[in-house]
Amino acid sequence: MKPEAANHATRRRLLGTTLLGLTLPAFAIEAGDPSPVWEKLRAGLFKGRSIAVDDGSLLRLDAPVRADDAAVVPIGVEARFAQSPERAVRRLTLIVDNNPAPVVGTFDFGPASGLAAIETRVRVEEYSHVRAIAELADGSLVMTTRFVKASGGCSAPAAKDRERVLANVGRILLRVQPPLRLGAPNTAQLMIGHPNDSGMAMDQITRTYATPWFVRELAIDFAGQPVLRADIGIGVSENPNFRFRFQPESDGLLTARAVDTRDTVFDTRLAIRNGQVESA
Repeated sequence: MKPEAANHATRRRLLGTTLLGLTLPAFAIEAGDPSPVWEKLRAGLFKGRSIAVDDGSLLRLDAPVRADDAAVVPIGVEARFAQSPERAVRRLTLIVDNNPAPVVGTFDFGPASGLAAIETRVRVEEYSHVRAIAELADGSLVMTTRFVKASGGCSAPAAKDRERVLANVGRILLRVQPPLRLGAPNTAQLMIGHPNDSGMAMDQITRTYATPWFVRELAIDFAGQPVLRADIGIGVSENPNFRFRFQPESDGLLTARAVDTRDTVFDTRLAIRNGQVESA
C-alpha cells in the first residue's frame, strides 16, 4: 500500500465513530455541506461539540428540492428507530442556514413520544441548506442536510386574506390519525390559527412592517407524560401546523398548549378511552 493510501486508511479508522451501536462512515465526521453561516451557527449553538453526519441510518429529512411556495415549505424529520431510555433522540434542532433567523425551532421528545418525528411548514428566505441536528441519548450529535431552492419566504406578504387570518387567531385543533394503536407510535396533528408574523413582510397599503408576532412555545403531553416540547421562531409558516408521534399504552388525555409572543395561551385536548379517540 502506498504511503498516501495508508495514511488515508489510518485517518478513516481514527475518525470513525459509533452512535447508538451503528458505525457511521469515517468520512462523514465533521462534514455535511459546510458554509460560513453554518460554521458561525455551529460555534454559537453547539460550542465546538463534534457533529457526525448521518449516513441515512439514523435520520430521515424530507424537503423539496425546489419549493412551490417559499413561505410554506414542507419539512419533515423522523428518526429511523423507536424511542427508548437507552436509544433515543432527545432534542432536534431545525435550521435554515440563510434565513434571517436561521433556527426554525428546537424540539424535545419525551418518553410518551414513541418515535422522534416532526413535520411542519417553514419559510425560506433564499436558497439554503436545511439542517436537522439530533442530540442522542448518549449526548452525541448527528446531522442530516438538504438543499432547498426557494426565496422570499420570510419577507413575502401573507398568502391569505389578513382579516380572515386574524379572525382565526386562537383556533386550535388536535387530531389523531386513525386507527389508534395502543403500545405503538401514532401520528397526531396540531393546527393553530395564527398569522405568525415574521416582522419582515411590508403591508402593501400602509407601507409599514408588522411587529413580529408568532407562536413561540409548544407543550404536548399524554397521560401527564411529555410527548413534545418546542421553542419555535419566525421561520414557521402562517397558521402553524405540526405532525408528531405519541405512544399511548392505555387510556389518557392527549393535551396541547401553545403560547405566542404576546403570551396568549391556546390549548386543546383529546381523550383516549377504550382504544378510541374522543373529545375531552
